[in-house]
Amino acid sequence: MNSNEILNQIGATPMFRIGLGENDDMNIYAKAEYLNPGGSIKDRVALFIIEEAEKNGKSPTSGK
Repeated sequence: MNSNEILNQIGATPMFRIGLGENDDMNIYAKAEYLNPGGSIKDRVALFIIEEAEKNGKSPTSGK
């Protein structure tokens, strides 16, 4: 997977339907946060901070 593919995965956390046995009257879904590219729930925030820094001509790695 290249870096563009990883960035496109941020904010697209997969969801799974949880079966509750014989009671199919309701649908319950769970987000699979462990499948985020960085393994963190903070991926969206980190991407936003980096993109804003780049828009403002700042290097997110140097802090300048």
